[in-house]
Parts: sequence; structure tokens; C-alpha cells
Amino acid sequence: MSFEANIADVFETIAARVPEREAIITPERRLTFAEISDRSNRLANYLIERGIRCHTERDQLEPWESGQDHVALYLVNGSEYMEGMLAAWKARGVSLNVNYRYIAEELTSLLTDASAKAIIYHARFAPVIAEIRAELPLLNSLIQVADDSDEALLDGAVDYETALAAAAPTLPDLERSPDDLYMVYTGGTTGLPKGVLWRQADIWVGAMGGADPRNGAEYDSYEAVATAATEERIYPYMIAAPLMHGGGQWLAWLAWVGGDPVVFGEVVDRLDPADLLRTVEREQCSFMIVIGNAFGRPILDELNRGIDAGEPYDFSSMRVLSTGAAAMTTGVKEEFLQHNPKLRVIDSVGASESGTQGRNVSTDGAEVEASIFAPGPGSGIVSEDLTGPAAPSAGATGWLSRTGRIPLGYLGDADKTARTFPTIAGIRYSIPGDRAEWLADGRLKLLGRDSVCINTGGEKVFVEEVEAVLHAHPAVRDAVVVGRPNERWGNEVCAVISTSAAVTTEELIDHCDGQLARYKLPRTVIAVPEVVRGPNGKADYRWAAQVAVEQQENET
Repeated sequence: MSFEANIADVFETIAARVPEREAIITPERRLTFAEISDRSNRLANYLIERGIRCHTERDQLEPWESGQDHVALYLVNGSEYMEGMLAAWKARGVSLNVNYRYIAEELTSLLTDASAKAIIYHARFAPVIAEIRAELPLLNSLIQVADDSDEALLDGAVDYETALAAAAPTLPDLERSPDDLYMVYTGGTTGLPKGVLWRQADIWVGAMGGADPRNGAEYDSYEAVATAATEERIYPYMIAAPLMHGGGQWLAWLAWVGGDPVVFGEVVDRLDPADLLRTVEREQCSFMIVIGNAFGRPILDELNRGIDAGEPYDFSSMRVLSTGAAAMTTGVKEEFLQHNPKLRVIDSVGASESGTQGRNVSTDGAEVEASIFAPGPGSGIVSEDLTGPAAPSAGATGWLSRTGRIPLGYLGDADKTARTFPTIAGIRYSIPGDRAEWLADGRLKLLGRDSVCINTGGEKVFVEEVEAVLHAHPAVRDAVVVGRPNERWGNEVCAVISTSAAVTTEELIDHCDGQLARYKLPRTVIAVPEVVRGPNGKADYRWAAQVAVEQQENET
């Protein structure tokens, strides 16, 4: 770890080297690196005027503590999101992501947990903020971004563009540190959201472009980063995933570290496959991030619809389709490769608590696999009893882990920090909760998250394995698997599915039989109009469990 970077300083280095290159492309505006630098400088100076600062240096804090003021980003995708992250860091504050689907109670809980001092929000969310602001005494700065909602400016708030226009354009004269924080809140799909605290130097290498993509070696200077960004090729990155999810942020920063533009479509608050594909075609995007089948299947449906209608989309510019956070099955990967044989489908495994831990690359003509990954730097398996690493021998199982560039901890939670980031035999690990198995060739097979594992009759069923088999049935559009009470077995496997064609429960169970051990077979299949997922594409297991239990109660 010879070179330790601050991400705001990384950006300024790149902006100085390629100032006239486009950094943000939307249907309404095109902003260069120099313009983003100017706008984020102005916003940073406004935040400093409002008291945002670093008040305690890292060496005086526990791993679960923050010494910086927190700026909440309650925004849909757009330039303001990236500017907000940059500006907070330039002021030596720290930004945090807000799920824009939260209701008032959830938003209050998140902003209270984060001790947010400022919030940057799209006008469409003003009514929710108005409802809860009295419950948030620490929140003293409201910065409202105009949109097409026609919501009036809240009392005491400042218009975003007005704030920028009145602020100084110079980079704040502060000594930023590699120890300055990056914070990302977990999705809360299986529990309450928690703020994961990273040193910027660590998350930059762990997930945001701090390693040379050609050889995996960490950059050793700001100059080396700038040199890489000046290569005479431009690869526009289409950000389909929401920036309020870590994966979306990480790919956007990968684009910027390479001196490439970040592209947003017209529809930015949800997945709109037609708008996405029109944008890819118009901007000749080379990279795109999606979230498993939840995004992949609708995009493929729209590609196929265009062909059937005699109006095919031009998908030929795409070189890399990056997927993570939720499973993408082999059938979906193969169909993307059929549409564009030059495509590389890169399936990544990782978490807010670990960064990127491994990846699988699928190409045309090669075997396509799912849930199998080549481990990245520091990635491996810790034994189930947490006594040490599981030797990389075929069949060895345990907890998927990472060492080296890992987070500090969870904001305000010493106990959970100790559990997720334990020190074992003098080595500090990140163990977010996924189970994995070593394969004979040195790769890792992801088994699933322990928090949604089903214990049925003493046997463990990892739901992702059952979901993958169900997704392979041609009539299944989406599937989530949960456990529900069973008098004999303790819990039984229950599948909640949406379909594209008529299919019976017996047909689906027969489809699974032979591909799964019998104790893993769904005992019940519940059809719903649509499987509920978060805007980050992750399955809502609490919702699915409620559906399963309610159906069971209705049967008795």
C-alpha cells in the first residue's frame, strides 16, 4: 500500500489532464470534466459555508466512528449525484446514499442513524422532507434540485443552481486525506440499513478504479492515474443501475478514472428498457451496468420486441455488460451474447462491506457459467467456525471473505463491526455473510447468503441455488425463494414466482427434480403478478416471506 489516494484529488488530477472531455452525458446536458470540477468546487464551498467539515481526524477515532459531517444524497440518477459526492469529499465531509423509495418513517430512521447535517434532494421528494424535517434537528441545510415535478422550494431550502452560482469556483484549500471516508448504506433487504465506512484509499482500489484493469496492479501515483486517463479511446458508460446503490456508484467512478463519460438516459427513476436501449444506440455506449436478471430479462425482452417489430436496436457498440448485486442466470447471459457476439458479460461478486471479490467473464463460444468466480486480490474462504482460512482445496466450504483493502466498520455499531470484520490469527477480514465453496481449479462457487438460508429438517438450502434452477424454466419470468413454517420440517421451501406463460406447480417441481437434491425442491409455488424487488434489483425477501405466510394462513 505504497500509494494512498484521496478520490476527490484523483478526480481533480484527471480533470486537469482531460478538461475538455465529456464527463456526464444526459438528454438535456453534456458536461466536461472541467465543468464538473467547477460545479463540484462551487457546491463544496457552499457546503463549507454551511458548516460541513472534518472535525476529528481518523487516528483519533474507533473504526465505527466518523469524524466528518454527513451529506445525504436523496436523488435519482444525474449529474447532481456525482457532483454531490465530489463536493462533500472536497469539503472533507462525506456523502451517503438515500433510497428514494423509502417512506417517511424509513427516511427518518436512515437520516437519524446517519446524523445527516445536509441533504441534497430532487424537488419531487420535497413533500416527504417537509413531513419529517421537524424530527431531524441535526439537518440544517436543504439543497433542492429542480425537476419536472413543479414542487415549490421548501422554506429554508436553497435552489441547487442558485447555490452554485453564488459560490466560489476555486477548489477548497483543504488538505484532503486518504483516510477521509467513503460511506455507503446497505440496501436493508434482510435487515435495517447500515452505513459502511471505508477509507477512500481502500474503496478506490477495492471497487472504484484504483487498480490498472490490464494487470490488476494498484496505481502507484496520481500521475499514473492521469496517464491512464489520457489514452486516446473513449468508452461511454451507460449507468442503468441507480447511483443510490454502491454498484452504480462504483461503475460510474470506473468510467471517470479512465477519463470516460458517464451516460444517463431520460428515465432515471426506474428501469425503462426502451429508453435505455435508445440511449445506448444514440451515444454508442461501450459499457453498461445492470443488476442480474431483474434488469437483464426486461432489456432482452425489449431487444427481442424491436427485432420482431422490424425496428431492431443497434446494440453493436456494447463491449462489456457488467452485472452484480443479484444473480444473472446462464440463459440470460447466453441470450445477450447472441444479440452481440463481441460482448463480454462480466458477472461480479461483492458487497458494500467487501468491494469487488471476484468475477466471471462470459464470451461467445465459451462455456457460460453462473455463480462461479475467479477470486480477486485478498478474496478467499474462512472456515465455518471462523478459526482461519479454508485451504483452497476442492469441496472446502465456509464464509466468503476478503482481506487487505476492506472497510473500517459500520457507522455507530461496534458490535456488528466486530462480527463482520473480525481479526483472526492477526489478520483482519471482511465476512459479509455469503457462503462459498472452493472448486478444484481454484475458483469460487457462491452458495448464497446465510441470512436467507432455509433450514429444513436439519438441511441447509441456499435460496439462490433454487432460484437459479427456477429461472431456467422458460415460463418463469422471475423467482424468489423463502422458507415458511412447517410442522414436520421446521421450515419448508416456498417459491414466489411471476410467469410469462401458463405453468403448473407440478411442472415446476418436476423441472427442479433431478437438478436439486429432493430436500431443496419447492414444496409450494405461489404465482404473483410481479416479484417485488428494490430499485437496486435485489429481491425483497421480507415481502416474499410475508406472501408465503399469508398464503399458508389462507389455506388453513
